[in-house]
Amino acid sequence: MTRVLLTGFAPFEGNDVNTSQQAVEAVATDPPPGVEVVTAELPCVFGEALDALREAVAAADPDVVLCLGQAGGRPDVTVERVAINVDDARIPDNSGEQPIDAPIVEDGPAAYFTTLPLKACVAAVREAGLPASVSQTAGTFVCNHVFYGLMHLLATERPDTRGGFVHVPYAPEQVTDKGEPSLPVGATADALRVIMVTAAGRTDDIKAVGGATH
Repeated sequence: MTRVLLTGFAPFEGNDVNTSQQAVEAVATDPPPGVEVVTAELPCVFGEALDALREAVAAADPDVVLCLGQAGGRPDVTVERVAINVDDARIPDNSGEQPIDAPIVEDGPAAYFTTLPLKACVAAVREAGLPASVSQTAGTFVCNHVFYGLMHLLATERPDTRGGFVHVPYAPEQVTDKGEPSLPVGATADALRVIMVTAAGRTDDIKAVGGATH
């Protein structure tokens, strides 16, 4: 059985909930077959999030790490391709810090690619009747901070562990006054179960259109 560490975030930017953590909790109560799920909630704070992630990885000793974040405005579940070595916060984090143009890891690589089967995961979610796409950017806020920190940890200390990041949309109750796209948490959790099973079952990816023109 494949052990997967699944992480979400605490609420931020004035929200009462964070759909990434809601989805994590939903998956934990009904995990997919063949997967042992271990969960953790990360603080939406630069630095502290990586400390919490490192502790969670050490405690879980997972085969796969899948970190989740909320991406308001996105209409579907997006599997991230690449993390970049920069913090450039549009807003302060939950501790009031707002790093600008700061490296996540001094002298670290410019970027890391996911080690999950990116396009196979997207294709499997779509085949399950749920919306998904490849994302070419995880932003430059705490989500990218965690994604880069995760991949640096795995590359330097746990080369046999695979990892990646998925952004999930708002839940419908979060957008009643925003006019932005949303996806029920149950559907998001279903998509995550498919991603986890796909990631657990294969290391190779497929050739499929998933690029972007901008």
